Amino acid sequence: MPLNAKALGEALHENLTLHSTLCRRDAGAFQRAIQSGEPVVVACTQEQRLFADLGQQTEGALSPIRFVNIRETGGWSRDAGKASPKIAALLAAAHLPEPAPVPTVTFKSAGRLLIIGALDAAEQAAALVSDVLDVTLFTQGPGNAGGAQARRFPVLGGRITGLAGWLGAFELQWAADNPIDLDLCTRCNACVAACPENAIGLDYQIDLSACQSHRACVKVCQVAGAIDFTREAAAHQERFDLVLDLRPADATPTFLQHALPQGYFRWDGREMGTLLRLRELVGEFEKPKFFAYKQKLCAHSRNETVGCNACVDICSAEAITSDKSRQQIKVNPNLCVGCGACTTVCPTGALTYAYPGATDQGLKLKTLLSTYAAAGGKDAVLLLHSQERGHALVEELGRAAQLKIAHGVPAHVLPVALWHTASTGVDLWLSAVAFGASQIVVLVTSEEAPQYLDGLEAQMAVAQAILNGLGYAGTHLKLLRARNPTDLDAGLQALSHTRQTVPAAAARFAVAQEKRSTLELALDHLIAQAPMPAAQRPEAIALPAAGAPLGTIAVNKDRCTLCLSCVSACPASALQDNPQLPQLRFIEQNCVQCGLCASTCPEDAIALQPRLLLTPERSQLRVLNEAKPWACVRCSKPFGTVKAIEAMLGKLSGHAMFQGEALERLKMCSDCRVIDLYSSQSETKVTDL
Repeated sequence: MPLNAKALGEALHENLTLHSTLCRRDAGAFQRAIQSGEPVVVACTQEQRLFADLGQQTEGALSPIRFVNIRETGGWSRDAGKASPKIAALLAAAHLPEPAPVPTVTFKSAGRLLIIGALDAAEQAAALVSDVLDVTLFTQGPGNAGGAQARRFPVLGGRITGLAGWLGAFELQWAADNPIDLDLCTRCNACVAACPENAIGLDYQIDLSACQSHRACVKVCQVAGAIDFTREAAAHQERFDLVLDLRPADATPTFLQHALPQGYFRWDGREMGTLLRLRELVGEFEKPKFFAYKQKLCAHSRNETVGCNACVDICSAEAITSDKSRQQIKVNPNLCVGCGACTTVCPTGALTYAYPGATDQGLKLKTLLSTYAAAGGKDAVLLLHSQERGHALVEELGRAAQLKIAHGVPAHVLPVALWHTASTGVDLWLSAVAFGASQIVVLVTSEEAPQYLDGLEAQMAVAQAILNGLGYAGTHLKLLRARNPTDLDAGLQALSHTRQTVPAAAARFAVAQEKRSTLELALDHLIAQAPMPAAQRPEAIALPAAGAPLGTIAVNKDRCTLCLSCVSACPASALQDNPQLPQLRFIEQNCVQCGLCASTCPEDAIALQPRLLLTPERSQLRVLNEAKPWACVRCSKPFGTVKAIEAMLGKLSGHAMFQGEALERLKMCSDCRVIDLYSSQSETKVTDL
């Protein structure tokens, strides 16, 4: 792996000493470095454990240690000789401080394990974990061998009616609808032998579809009294900390969502790692609370009318639910797996990714790209991948390149590990292009839920439409699907076949935690640096309807009565009224295309138009509709509009309650209406009764 210590030092503005065996004979240099108190970056992840142990054994070691992989990510590739700018960028990013801590979510497990499956397999699995876990079995038939004669574990039977929860808080509901009570059953096997239809298996439950009601089993079980065909099905529920599901893949799954709750495991009976993980899940555990929610920004609902439902639809853990009555969504932090897809599709920024936050992620991307450019790098490509399967694929590709059976990660491709690939969206992508990235490639594997891929592609289509509309040629955003290192190698090599136009000058703004603020900063820079001259640009760039967070609305003036119900429904203050005149006004920059205005409008007079307006009017207040005010027929004070009052009069003129003077009062303001009602001689008063 070629390394130029002088060039790397100049790019990082520090003096670097090249060590080839820092974990062996040069270990003394590492020990002296960690005694300085300054942060130390070790460009080797293979010996990370050895360095950590060495740090603990070094007296006076005070320095925080960070590790970065520059070998598989770039040094081991066919164009490793050109990888110095990338290596400098990776080292610079490794110097960045850790993200600020966030609130945590706590799980408490006492080790109460529920095993669901055939009784023989369930007992075998229980025997492997019962020394550390408190096991209960839920039988799903006898299996091949049936249950053991000795009953070592509590056994439940019947029909499961519900199972929900998470690590430490699973709630099982079932109906005990079998004639044999497993608590009373002594496993004497007399009923099994007596049944002429062989309807009783060694799970000691009766197959009612095979039973012919001879009741021979009841006679032989008189002493234990475990069999009663007249017993009504009783509903039960019980709480467990862990669930091990042994049912076959073709059986109806207990949980339908892609991201299973923590503490729930499916086991095929072969992969022992599952049981090892189960054995460790006793105690108290914490995970970051990955999201932050601001209800006042949420465009989900107003007045129990649903507008934006993007986060609910995309969540693969079913952690997000609608609460229309409170005009908000609810996120269950115990079910949330931290994928961040909800924050990516949220148009307002009501849901934001908290760990790491957008500010930390933006700083990392900016540092990578600016260092890469300063070191002489060209056509930077950001490869966003997950920390699990995606990270493993990158490392496998690097090893294959070292063995001369693959090209490896190209010198202009900068790998960036994310907690999950769905956690970044249009705001960070456009910011990265503004910072100088020619492409953003998102590597997806078998980890991602199908709806995540749909959401990412929709977001990419919006961002690409903006870039191409401004004259930035090429494909700047790409979803790269890879099942193995060969797929990844082919996909990365294909990137060099295209060229993308980027801003002439890199942006210098800092990414904000607020999504809309960052998006506006990125758009301002991209518009200012657009290759297409201002005179040739269209007035607006049309955007795809799916996932577009920008746009305007069209108001049918013939239908609109200026009731202004859309103004009260708008969560982003894009729609506003005028206290002085009957007007409907609009600020396009604020519109998030949630659709609440269109859903609320009683006249069906509003239609959404996703677009990016390029003229100054985008940030200015403009009138969408206005009407002549109606003057009170008694005091001449304006209230309502002529169109609205006339429409009301037309609808109510035939109603029995609005005849004569009552209909005339509809033409009055609220004050005059009350005065007229009490002063009228024809009205019946309470005192007259």
